[in-house]
Amino acid sequence: MFNTTPSVVFEAGAAARLGTIADKILGRSVLFVTDPGLRSLGLCDAALASLEAEGMQATVFDDVEADPSLKTLNAAVEKGKAAGVSGVVGFGGGSSLDVAKLAALLIGSREALDEAWGVGNAKGPRLPLVLIPTTAGTGSEVTPVSIITVGEEEKRGVSSPVILPDLAILDPQLTLGLPPSITAATGVDAMVHAIEAYASKNANNNPVSRILAREALRLLGANIETAVANGSDIAARGAMLLGSMLAGQAFANSPVAAVHALAYPIGGTFHVPHGLSNALVLPHVLRFNAPEAAHLYAEIAADAFPHLAREDGAQGRCATFIEELAALSKRLGMQTQLREVGIGEEHLEKMAADAMKQTRLLVNNPREVGEADALAIYRAAW
Repeated sequence: MFNTTPSVVFEAGAAARLGTIADKILGRSVLFVTDPGLRSLGLCDAALASLEAEGMQATVFDDVEADPSLKTLNAAVEKGKAAGVSGVVGFGGGSSLDVAKLAALLIGSREALDEAWGVGNAKGPRLPLVLIPTTAGTGSEVTPVSIITVGEEEKRGVSSPVILPDLAILDPQLTLGLPPSITAATGVDAMVHAIEAYASKNANNNPVSRILAREALRLLGANIETAVANGSDIAARGAMLLGSMLAGQAFANSPVAAVHALAYPIGGTFHVPHGLSNALVLPHVLRFNAPEAAHLYAEIAADAFPHLAREDGAQGRCATFIEELAALSKRLGMQTQLREVGIGEEHLEKMAADAMKQTRLLVNNPREVGEADALAIYRAAW
């Protein structure tokens, strides 16, 4: 089975035409979900003006934070209900898009969130939904997943085709102002999506997802360093946005695994950005998986790093692929050790225990991961 967002617009400047593109989808009253940084930068202004020009009323919710909390989601839902909105727009990074997805569900169906957590439990219906990413990383605009932080640290997810949007608008102009550090972290995040989707043990790992994962790696691998070094390169920015979307389509159907499972305690407890959390454990998880997945990593190695096509043998190509991914993070200026982001050695045991709660992800890993394995991976990453 393969599900994805039914309509995608990929065009520089498309966000400024939101009202024209989406007026027949959203209705007359829109909840516009974004974050305070994008609002203060004026990045939302053209999209909001286009809604107004089409006679649509926008209720703006701009309080989304990184790793959005249940409190934030509930506040967005209440604001949308109070305004009687007929549709929802998510504008921003993965956090804003995740809040928009669940706001559309909870306003449109009034079902209890506690009944929607997990895989396939959300029933809907939801309000019409349009998502506009401003980073090239999460692929959230084409995934049926929303992640919310519950309590102090726990990340909990809703995964259901019901929360796939009606329309995704990919506008590379929106990503031109991203700082190098965010460009790097979100870009590596997208590469992780492609890698884990390709090697996923999930029963729904399918030919379409694998093809999309490989094309995503080609686009991302060829453009990430250019996008980080020269943020105004619109061609590189566009390629990253497209690669991120393709990786999102891949893992939306062939789900991610232990890299994400081990990244969640890093983000949830220590508030490290999601992409960086993934990058910190990526090479160590792949080395752990290699006894079961070396042939799979060897198949995609040259997609991300074309010179690896000259590497003989699956084992050797896999090992070099992992080293190249680690070296890429260094070249992009990212932290590469857990200690560099404020995590002490004394924290590792609790992190390993917390990672074991991510059962919906761990079941997809090519090699079974126990708590002792998770601890060993964290120690290698420390």
